[in-house]
Amino acid sequence: MSKTSVRDLTKGPPMKLILGFMLPLFFGILFQQFYNMVDTIVVGRYIGLDALAGVGSTGSVNFLVIGFVIGVCAGFAIPVAQKFGSKDYETLRKYVGNTIWITIVFAAVLTTATCLLCGKILEWMNTPEDVFRQAYDYIFVIFLGIPVTFCYNILSGFIRSLGDSRTPVIFLVISSLLNIALDIFTIVVLGMGVSGAGVATVISQAFSSVLCLIFIIKRMELLHLKKADLKPDFRYIGRLCAVGLPMGLQYSITAIGTIILQTAVNGLGSVYMASVTAGNKVGQFMCCPFDAMGSTMATYGGQNIGAGELKRVRRGLFDCIILGIIWSIAAMVIAILFGGDLSALFLDASDPKTAENIGLIREYSRHFLMINSFFYIPLAFVNIVRFMIQGMGYSQVALYAGVSELVARGAAALALVPVFGFEAICLANPLAWVLADLFLIPAFFVCYNSVKKRLTARENI
Repeated sequence: MSKTSVRDLTKGPPMKLILGFMLPLFFGILFQQFYNMVDTIVVGRYIGLDALAGVGSTGSVNFLVIGFVIGVCAGFAIPVAQKFGSKDYETLRKYVGNTIWITIVFAAVLTTATCLLCGKILEWMNTPEDVFRQAYDYIFVIFLGIPVTFCYNILSGFIRSLGDSRTPVIFLVISSLLNIALDIFTIVVLGMGVSGAGVATVISQAFSSVLCLIFIIKRMELLHLKKADLKPDFRYIGRLCAVGLPMGLQYSITAIGTIILQTAVNGLGSVYMASVTAGNKVGQFMCCPFDAMGSTMATYGGQNIGAGELKRVRRGLFDCIILGIIWSIAAMVIAILFGGDLSALFLDASDPKTAENIGLIREYSRHFLMINSFFYIPLAFVNIVRFMIQGMGYSQVALYAGVSELVARGAAALALVPVFGFEAICLANPLAWVLADLFLIPAFFVCYNSVKKRLTARENI
């Protein structure tokens, strides 16, 4: 079947399998955040506060576009995981072949549209004039690299669908080290400014994409395609779009709320922008385990639904929630005790504008992190339950959780920030997580019962 070991998540103790699959994913996401963090540290220390604020102000629009790419690719991998679980390898390869064509079209359209509209998007976000150029130079390069982002996420998604979450991590470690070297070279040596950070990120991700492709060619015969597998088939294309597009749109809809919120932050000035940027970077680092748990649930749910192992789906969800609660408590303690110090990693005290406001920025970042950390348990539920629903094949249902988050962040930005200022910014994410949970938890049981009825009817035929 394959020259490399693939992992069947339909047999064995769920907790052990979840931990075994999740830990490599966690380290992969950690390194992804690490080299994103290096971008910000190098920018903040070597270019200054305005550059840091400029890069930070692109975070939400970056999430809007790149999040869509990640979501779509994760959705395309779910039918592959389901067919692997059901041992239908011929159909699996047809899904892989049709995914290639869809990915090419999506990458071309999205890259062209975002590069043409880049400046307008920043204007709509009310990006301050003193950081506009820095924001544009960074995000334009990131948008040019969208095809590379598609390539890495779809290839690593295929590898994980077959149960191998370790190999993509190894490649990410290598690319993260490359990214660090390129950051220093492009910014410090070549003096390319914030665009250098973008170039370093794109080149590093391209390198990890090549490594994934070589690995598939040399070690994963199950993913080797024949000419017939590459023939476009609208049955498979329709199914892939039905799963992938809602997952991509879910990210984007969530990001729209984040953009509205970022616009409100921009209106508070560069000190608040830098504070939220630094706080968000630390928060993203601490939330890596939640992202790993979500991705694990998508693959675990997909394989077990494909195998008809519905009881294992519920048991796996419960076990993963236990892990989420444990980490939520630990992360909250870290945020309370060290939030301000961790945020300071992104600040250059030698920069006059930073030095003048460094005390305020540290305090605002610490406060932002602390308030968010109080709600990490609801965030754990958002990631774990939503991705399980998607792995079960109900991406359209999980999409509405993104709508809930959009409503919460939009309400905070438009109604609460003008009245309560920075405090409303701190509470916007927690409100979004709680509102999403109010939808997701009942939705899981509806989807679970729907699958149960379908499997029962199949058994009775």
